[in-house]
Amino acid sequence: MKKILALLLTLMLTLGLTACGQTDNNSSVASETPELVKANVYVLSGPTGIGAANLKDKADKDKTEGDYNVTVVAQPDEIVAKISNKEADIAAIATNLAAKLYNKTEGNITVLAVNTLGVLNVVTPKGIEITSLEDLKGKKVYTTGQGSNPEYIINYLLEKNGIKDDVTLEFKAEGTELLSVWATDPSAIIISPQPVATTLTIQNEGAKIAIDLTKEWEKVDNKSALMMGCVVVRNEFLKDNKETVDKFLEEYKASIEAANNDIDTTATLCETYGIIPKAPIAKKAIPNCNLTFVSGSEMKTKLSGYLQVLFDADKTAVGGKLPADGFYYEK
Repeated sequence: MKKILALLLTLMLTLGLTACGQTDNNSSVASETPELVKANVYVLSGPTGIGAANLKDKADKDKTEGDYNVTVVAQPDEIVAKISNKEADIAAIATNLAAKLYNKTEGNITVLAVNTLGVLNVVTPKGIEITSLEDLKGKKVYTTGQGSNPEYIINYLLEKNGIKDDVTLEFKAEGTELLSVWATDPSAIIISPQPVATTLTIQNEGAKIAIDLTKEWEKVDNKSALMMGCVVVRNEFLKDNKETVDKFLEEYKASIEAANNDIDTTATLCETYGIIPKAPIAKKAIPNCNLTFVSGSEMKTKLSGYLQVLFDADKTAVGGKLPADGFYYEK
């Protein structure tokens, strides 16, 4: 009997220690699980914000793994202010604005990923055939963005095609002014950003998008890419909440993929959240917006090359100097 009692006591003690060990291990695992904090995300309306439409919809319905408050704003200055006063943790903005912010804040933001390639298109009216940039030789082209990215991009491509001095650029102050060009010049050729380019084809029978400048940039083969939109983070937020940022990137990438794969739903969301004014326009524009998700070393190589082109055209386009290596997020 004494031997049996001794064996039972030993067994109970062993089981108790095992249970304690399991509890400790489980507690250890739980303590190692990263805590995700709320991220305030701001995106610009227009092509740069399209990639966030599905993420915003899920976040508003509490269907995301992370906790995001996604806000759509109309003007870049609003986002700059939000980042400056630390209301915005993450923001989707133009790549050159990201470079400017990097310099303005003395390196206190990091670009996480590129979300949009080029959104500029050559648009022609009915009866006008343009199949290559060389076809623009000797012609007047209406466009927008004088003294900013569109002008630098267009001039760079015209120069690389040997026709920079043979094309006359007529600038309009706003992209929407391009919608009335054909009222006074029915045969005009237009280089327009999205979604204005798509609106032109909807409002004018026979009008079409003839050339995608993103593809023309690829033909130059300068080891860069026409990367016009990106998502950035405040370094203070990144330092304290890397797990949250990485989770955001995972869900943001999925949102961009959803935008490309389910255009109808995304177009509806774009109208709902004020990213694109009307769903029918968004539906036709999204395939021409070159939505993408490029990160890491590929982003660094291609984006730095693009910023170099802007810098060579006008140093102020990127804030006076090219960003240092720390500008690019590499896990």
